[in-house]
Amino acid sequence: MIRSLHIENYALIEQLDITFEQGFSVITGETGAGKSIMLGALALLLGQRADSKAIRQGAKKCVIEAHFEFPQQLFSDFFSHYELEYDDDCIFRREVNTSGKSRAFINDTPVQLSVIKELGDRLIDIHSQHQDLLLNDQHFQLHVLDAVAHQHEEVVNYAARYSGWKNAMIKLNKLKEEAERTSADEDYVRFQLNQMDEAHLQADEQEALEQEAEMLSHAEEIKSALYQSSQMLDGDEQSMLQALKDCHAALQGIVKVYPVVAELAERVDSSYIELKDIADELMTQEEQVEFNPQRLEEVNERLNTIYTLQKKHHVDTVSELLQIADDYRSRLDNMTSLDDEIAKAEKEADKLYKEEVQMARKLSEKRGEAAKKVEKIMQDLLVPLGMPKVRFKVEKEARQEINESGIDNVKFLFSANKNGALQDISTVASGGEIARVMLSLKAMLAEEANYATVIFDEIDTGVSGEIAARMAKMMEDMAKTIGDDNGQQRLERQVISITHLPQIAAKGRVHYKVYKKDNENETVSHIRRLTQEERVEEIAHMLSGEKLTEAAMQNAKELLGI
Repeated sequence: MIRSLHIENYALIEQLDITFEQGFSVITGETGAGKSIMLGALALLLGQRADSKAIRQGAKKCVIEAHFEFPQQLFSDFFSHYELEYDDDCIFRREVNTSGKSRAFINDTPVQLSVIKELGDRLIDIHSQHQDLLLNDQHFQLHVLDAVAHQHEEVVNYAARYSGWKNAMIKLNKLKEEAERTSADEDYVRFQLNQMDEAHLQADEQEALEQEAEMLSHAEEIKSALYQSSQMLDGDEQSMLQALKDCHAALQGIVKVYPVVAELAERVDSSYIELKDIADELMTQEEQVEFNPQRLEEVNERLNTIYTLQKKHHVDTVSELLQIADDYRSRLDNMTSLDDEIAKAEKEADKLYKEEVQMARKLSEKRGEAAKKVEKIMQDLLVPLGMPKVRFKVEKEARQEINESGIDNVKFLFSANKNGALQDISTVASGGEIARVMLSLKAMLAEEANYATVIFDEIDTGVSGEIAARMAKMMEDMAKTIGDDNGQQRLERQVISITHLPQIAAKGRVHYKVYKKDNENETVSHIRRLTQEERVEEIAHMLSGEKLTEAAMQNAKELLGI
């Protein structure tokens, strides 16, 4: 249960501290006094989206803090999962600054807002003034069936598995989209790669080919120069080698009589040997060089192939062409592997889908059983609320495809009259009928979901008199002892009703009044617990208006049973 609530700088509230009791409590006050503001602050604490406009004018931040009391063992799994310290007293706190940023805490430990919301959803159920619209909400109707079927864990597991399947489908679709994009390029890439592969490129061939082409283009000139050079060194006429040979012989002839020339004779002989070797090499080169137009054509064609590919791919070397070919080959390999990835992703998505369908069918089966129970409970709850001929039916149909909630479409059908046609409750029920239906649904949910705290914000709209008294009795009955799954832990459910009806206000064990008060600068909201005498006067005002009459005072006492 919620033990206390602290609100600071929220809307019209400068600072508010209130303690709550077990059992049935009521909150009354003039319209606009700030009753619903308190619920707004509590909703913000429990995970509602933060809005800096909610901060009281002139303040830097608002703070909402609540103390909840519950047996440790009821939520030990939650606190262990999130590694939070806890005991029987659990403190929620949320702070929102003027920039819209907020922080959330459980027992002074910072937590994600989703964590505080998860625990809050298990601790408390709040019926706001606009929740009557939920009667036409598919998710709420399914939530009712799931609560009655006691399959909260199964629903959570299904939602997680559904999310996994959706992610698998997203991955599959992305792979298919990528495959569609790449398939348009595949023919182009394959053609380019084939063109390069057919060229049989070699990394170092271009330089050698260019040199060969240069030589073949000047073969006659080269051959002539080599021939002339060899003839100059060792030709038939005026041979340089013969002259050196004769020079060496002449010097050798005078060595004995003139020894000084012996070294010169050796040097001439060395020159002769070197030039003789050069002459032989020139002759060999001259014999090897020949004009070959056919080979020149072959080399030029090969070079043209290389130059064409280089120009096409905007590169300057064969090595760069080979790198492009490797890139094309890699792209083709990826295209092939993409098909394998798609096949694998399809298999995984199909497996998850089949598992999801099986889980959805199990949820649906339990919902079918719960639907009959809901019809019976709602019939039993609505008849005492002034609907003796009421009929309430849960219509459940299977969807063609699963969604995040399963495979069911659900409608709550209603007729307040014995012979009336069953129709969608949100379209045929009057305001007062909807109020009674919602109260009955909430009473059923409180029992089936084992909520420790239930808060109603003017759920009595559209009713009065005896019906209001019966609704008050139902809320009073809700605030009875409840047990855990083993029936061992007993506590009293906390029910709080914000109301304008004296019949309901009189049933509360504790009565709080919300009121506005002006100070020098602004109007602020306050709340306080009423004494027995103050309760009589408050209910009397609710009966007679601003002017307090003796009859109203007496009527108030009768309602309070004093």
